[in-house]
Amino acid sequence: MSLLDLQQDFRQWLTAESSGIESRVHASAAPGLAVYLNNYRAQLMACLAESFAVVASWIGADAFSAAAAVHIDRVPPHSWTLDDYALNFPETLATLYPEDPEVVDLGRLEYELGLAFTGADSAPVDPATLAGIDWDAARICFVPTFRLIQVRTNAAAIWSAIRAGNATLPPPVLPGNGTLAVWRREFAPMFRMLAIDEAEALSRLRDGASFAMVCEGLVHRFTEEQGPAIAGGYLRSWLNDGLVARIDG
Repeated sequence: MSLLDLQQDFRQWLTAESSGIESRVHASAAPGLAVYLNNYRAQLMACLAESFAVVASWIGADAFSAAAAVHIDRVPPHSWTLDDYALNFPETLATLYPEDPEVVDLGRLEYELGLAFTGADSAPVDPATLAGIDWDAARICFVPTFRLIQVRTNAAAIWSAIRAGNATLPPPVLPGNGTLAVWRREFAPMFRMLAIDEAEALSRLRDGASFAMVCEGLVHRFTEEQGPAIAGGYLRSWLNDGLVARIDG
């Protein structure tokens, strides 16, 4: 028996409780193995509970523990850091709560907020440095923690109400699909629900469109006077929110 064989059997036993390792060790090791397995699962449970505290509050502690147990059986750790273990938990929630999309949206929001917290640092642009920008050619580069996520429910309001300790929670239903912007400002993960036109503008800029192209699209949607004014209002809001890392142009 090689060390590699022993390690592979141990991993298989740890993640799937296979019997291979038990035939390779002395019977006296069984109680210790049970303790190790319990500690392994407890650590993963704690990781998920910390990453998805609002989901746990929404569905209840027992339901969350059951969902976490399913996830631990379904998805073994795949990275050197437990920060990455939360990655697929929203998918597990989707399989368990197909009729409750707000549970999945809350899971995705909490996961993205966690990513923003541990994401790369980048100071937002100083608006005082923008005087010489050629706005006809300007391209906006966002901070690296910036994300857009699609939601089907009122998950953002639910998250805020739970974190604020409100006894009355908003209904989960939205009149249609929505878009959330997620990013980190200094040391605080942030999010904001976006209007349809702002979400489209941010999506186009993220994908490489120039600011002038976004202004042109808003002119077509509104008027020659309103389009640039709306785009300017968006830009002012993004600068105030700390979303913009730099503007090339």
